[in-house]
Amino acid sequence: MGAGRTVLITGVSRDLGRTFARSLASAPGIDRVIGVDAIPPRGDIGDVSFVRADIRNPVIAKIIAKEDVDTVVHMSVIATPGSAGARGTMKELNVIGTMQLLAACQKSEQVRHLVIKSTTTAYGASSRDPAMFTEDMEPRRAPRTGYAKDVAEVESYVRGFARRRPDVTVTMLRCANVIGAEVISPLTSYLRLPVIPTVLGFDPRLQFLHEADLHRVLQHAVAERIGGTFNVAGEGVIVLSQALRRAQRPSVALPSVAFGGVGSALRSLRRADLSPELVAFLTYGRGVDTTAMRDVLGFEPLYSTAEAFAEFAATLPPGGGRTERALDVLSARLSAEATASEAPAAAGRSHPLTIAGGSDG
Repeated sequence: MGAGRTVLITGVSRDLGRTFARSLASAPGIDRVIGVDAIPPRGDIGDVSFVRADIRNPVIAKIIAKEDVDTVVHMSVIATPGSAGARGTMKELNVIGTMQLLAACQKSEQVRHLVIKSTTTAYGASSRDPAMFTEDMEPRRAPRTGYAKDVAEVESYVRGFARRRPDVTVTMLRCANVIGAEVISPLTSYLRLPVIPTVLGFDPRLQFLHEADLHRVLQHAVAERIGGTFNVAGEGVIVLSQALRRAQRPSVALPSVAFGGVGSALRSLRRADLSPELVAFLTYGRGVDTTAMRDVLGFEPLYSTAEAFAEFAATLPPGGGRTERALDVLSARLSAEATASEAPAAAGRSHPLTIAGGSDG
């Protein structure tokens, strides 16, 4: 890695962006790290220079020019609105923000490397999926709404930028669900629920990427400057039932039609957001092939999928740490949804809903 690298990182107000920026600032060969976000990061950013700016605004081009940035790491494509507010604002941050950032990079004569933290959500989840997605495959069903549609648009704009600026190395990292003690995402919020709703009749395959390996792969991408699109995930898969047993989480199986009401209940309790793409993932799961990650990018995660999940599960209180009140409220809502969804087809018979315990089988 050459001397004097100046790296700009977007999305540093969020924990994953902040901690990566801090670790990169102390990496060999890195001169300066500039963290950009619309709101300041809450925790320590070490030697990172923070610039308060909204990447939806063309001012980002002035920052890139003024600071002589040669490498940009885009980490602000977000799966949950969080502090951004409503879904419309989230879409603006994801799509309009990416467009402005790419326009700024295109104008810059200094930028030579662009790293995009994308996601395996790009492949969707459906009954027609292959056993393992490779990087050249498309989703079987094009996403129509939500985060998955944002990701598809972002990746399309990035491919357009790569065609217009062939002199810039573009590294796209499609990361599996990132997991860790401090990670807040739709999937980790779901796994932290006091009782876990599952889709009746389905046991989806899951792949995880440990948060430490996310930092490592981003740092590796910055250092090595290898262009291309790469699936990034810990080795192996586990199915949801295995994960819940290992984490000792009580669960309740519901018909898929019940999940709309469950999602509303969980949102009202501010516990989780069961978006359509998350429900599809919890139904069909997803597997991605990581051969190119190893053979071309030259990266090997430290944690397998099972090991990454085990470390996350160890941070959860036994049995979900639930109070009887929390369990009663959530179970009642889940039971009501299940009963309502089955009522037309099963009028008159008792409902077979049971809550599974969390013992490891």
